[in-house]
Parts: sequence; C-alpha cells; structure tokens
Amino acid sequence: MAPLLCGGVLAVLLLLWVRVRGLEHVLVHQRWIFVCAFLLPLSVIFDVYYYVRAWIIFKMCSAPKLHDQRVRDVQRQVREWRKDGAKSHMCTGRPGWLTVSLRVGKYKKTHKNILINMMDILEVDTKRQVVKVEPLANMGQVTALLNGMGWTLPVLPELDDLTVGGLVMGTGIESSSHIYGLFQHICVAYELVLADGSLVRCSEEENVDLFHAVPWSCGTLGFLVAAEIKIVPAKPWVKLRLEPVRGLENICRRFAEASSNKQNTFVEGLQYSLDSAVVMTGTMTDHAEPDKINRIGLHFKPWFFKHVEGYLKEGRTGVEYIPLRQYYHRHTRSIFWELQDIIPFGNNPVFRWLFGWMVPPKISLLKLTQGETIRRLYEQRHVVQDMLVPMKHLQAAITRFHQDIKVYPLWLCPFLLLPGRGMVHPKGDQEELYVDIGAYGEPKVKHFEAKASTRQLEKFVRDCHGFQMLYADVYMDREEFWEMFDGQLYHRLREELGCKDAFPEVYSKICKSARH
Repeated sequence: MAPLLCGGVLAVLLLLWVRVRGLEHVLVHQRWIFVCAFLLPLSVIFDVYYYVRAWIIFKMCSAPKLHDQRVRDVQRQVREWRKDGAKSHMCTGRPGWLTVSLRVGKYKKTHKNILINMMDILEVDTKRQVVKVEPLANMGQVTALLNGMGWTLPVLPELDDLTVGGLVMGTGIESSSHIYGLFQHICVAYELVLADGSLVRCSEEENVDLFHAVPWSCGTLGFLVAAEIKIVPAKPWVKLRLEPVRGLENICRRFAEASSNKQNTFVEGLQYSLDSAVVMTGTMTDHAEPDKINRIGLHFKPWFFKHVEGYLKEGRTGVEYIPLRQYYHRHTRSIFWELQDIIPFGNNPVFRWLFGWMVPPKISLLKLTQGETIRRLYEQRHVVQDMLVPMKHLQAAITRFHQDIKVYPLWLCPFLLLPGRGMVHPKGDQEELYVDIGAYGEPKVKHFEAKASTRQLEKFVRDCHGFQMLYADVYMDREEFWEMFDGQLYHRLREELGCKDAFPEVYSKICKSARH
C-alpha cells in the first residue's frame, strides 16, 4: 500500500509542476526524459543494423547487382506515373522525418512518392581514385569503409547521418573545403532517372549542363540513383593546432590567414562570443606524439566544442593528435551543440561514462517524436541556419548575426567557391574564398522574431552575394530567392527535360513563403 501511496503523491506533484510551469515548457525543457529512456536505445539499434548490413553487402559484392535491379524499379515507378496521367508532382518516398533537415516537407502527402531504397557503397576504385555510392549511403558508412582501406573523401561533411543524396542535391561542407570546395566540387559524375523514366549519366564529359545544374536543385531535375565521388589517400592522425583569439578584427584576420594557407589540410573556427574564438588548423600525419593524443570519439570524452572552449578560458595555444575518423565526426556526439538543449546534463562526466556510448539520438527519431507543439516552439525560439558569405565580409556578417540573433557558439568553416554555371557560384569567373557561418541554438536577443530576424539575415547575405543553405527555414519570396541564386541554367533544363509537370520548382519545395 505504501508504494502505491508514494507513487500517487509523486504523480500529483508532477501534474502540479506541469500545471505551474506550463505544458509547453515541460515538453521542451524536460524532453530529455523521453530521449534518454527511448530514443537513445533505439538509435543504437538503428546504427548497428545499418552498419552490419552495409559491411555484409559490400563484402559479398552483391551491391552492384542489387543496384541495377533498384534502378529498374525506380524507372518502372516513374513510367507508371506517366502512364497513369501524371496527375501530381513526384518526390522520393523517403519519409520527411528521416532527413537531417529540421524541416518536414508537407509535399510528401500530396506528391507521388517514388520509393528509392538505395543505401549501399557500390565500388571503391583506387586506380581512378573514385568511390561509387547510392544516394542513401551516409557519411558514417563512407568513413567506416574508406578509412579502413586507407582512403577518404576530400570533403567529408560532419554528421554521420548526412546522406550522399542530400549532399549532392543540397550541399555539404567540411573544414577541408578551403582547398577542395563544396561537396559538389568533389563529385565526378551523377546517375539520374529523369521525368520520362530514362537513365542518364552526367559529368564534365557528358550531359555537362545537367551535371552543373544538379547541385542545390533539391531533387527537382530527376531522381539521383548513384554518384561517383573523388577519394584521396588518408593518414591515421590529424595534428590539430588550437589557437584562442580575442577581438573581432583579430579573429577575422587570423581566420582568413589560416584559410588562405593551403598547407593547412583542415581549418575551422568556433566563435564563443562577439570578440572571442578558437581558430583550429590541422594536417594529416602518419605518426602521433603519445603524450598529445586525444581520442575525442571515445564515449566518455567531453563534447568537442566544450573541450575547445577550455583553450579559450585558459588562454593557451595547444596541439593535439586525433584519430582521423574521430576528427571527421568530432561534432557528431553533441550534434554540434544542439544536444545541450535536449539533454542539459549530457556533458556531465557521470552521464558520459554511463550513457555516452549511446549518444547522439538519431535526428530522424527526434523529428519523428517531436510533435506539433515542440516543432512550433523550435520554429519560433530556435535558430538553425548556415549562411555562406565571402570571406571579405566575415566581420560585417558576424556583427550582423550578433545584432539579429546572438547565438553562440558560431561555426566558422571556410570554403573555396569555384566558378560555374549552376545555382551557386562567385560573381565573376574567378574562384573566391567564402565562409560558412553556422548558427544553431536559442537566440539571446530580446527582439527575436523568427520570420523577421531571418529575413534580415537573408537580405544581408543577398546584398554581399552570399547564399543560404536550403535545409533550413527560408523566408525569402520568389523574387528574392532567385536574386540570391542563379536560376538561368536550372530553369532552361527544367523546360528541356520536361520537369515542370514532374517535379516542383526548388523554391516551391523548400521556401516557407511558398508552402504556407
């Protein structure tokens, strides 16, 4: 009887607490209970299943044969759609909650869903230095396989769950992008099923216009069924130099210098306030100094951004040797710094030792279980944006971020933007150094309003010939969107390939102004 009475008292107290604090507050700030009890174990099961499956299929060399069957199945579905009268636009049948983007596209409910179950690594050709993969293969799979073979991607975007298809049709960036450019710039060829059901291969040698138009098109020119991507030799260690810098002008100058130095294989900045940051530069190496090894991927290690902040607080420069794959996924365990808002005690040493091996929860599961209330609150009180601006405007851009949203840390990642004819390229015919400013977290400005504040940032970025990553909430109207992006080649190909009746325009697919 006593246990029942205690349980009843606790339940009443919990209900009173919810009533006092408000249901919405509890759903947002105590979400960790559900995440720790259910989503972390489920995430581990997901990961184990997909990694074991990928390893077995690759070792048995069954992927290419299965791939051909899957391509034919995609073609069959497209042709059936045409035969049935092409009554609505098409899109991939992958559920919206499975994507890394925080946006859940409503178009999935109204468009014809084409099932594309293609998640394998098809071939590693070390002579050509190319890996061929299916669109749903993710970065965790790729690094697990390639690093074990002594190879890597020149640009390997950070989070495990980012897929090749998302990085091709959207974009991807990493701390080596100041040398190699964006993810699209390391791609050699794409294979797509077009609106008429035909299979085409595009590269710099064949179907060149399509090859340049595919990146940033968000699946509105055809269905990606394979990509060939450059690979480069890998070394087991990254020698990382961490340098705290004070003063905004000094930060921008030092970051630009490091980004211009091609001797640095990796360059990254974490900005913790308007006038304090840590600039990190790294190189691959075969050997490590034993007393400076830091295996940051071990489950009990502090979250990487917190570890880096320690150098800033102590005001000291340091050198560490990090295993290559652990370096690539250094922000994965904490989802950059987003996990601190979901599990506030996640970086506590006790939690890391006991449960750190299950972190992070899958972003897809977080989306699936967030509910409308949390989704709405995140939209109104949370920022997830990546803005790409020319390096020469970095100081003005950081100041603008500080005034409009005041979210810290900021992620600073330099990249070389190469000339081209697609949606994203520099103004002229010369390559130009840009920087990705990533803002992820709760705004600290009192006047923050999601739509108005984001539109202010978007205008600043347009005015300096920058770009906004399209996985995030975009509030521009159609005219503003096509002012930011070059749509000439894109629109011409949509006309020529019969895409207008088959796929929505990219603006209609991703912009909030078009969807609401």
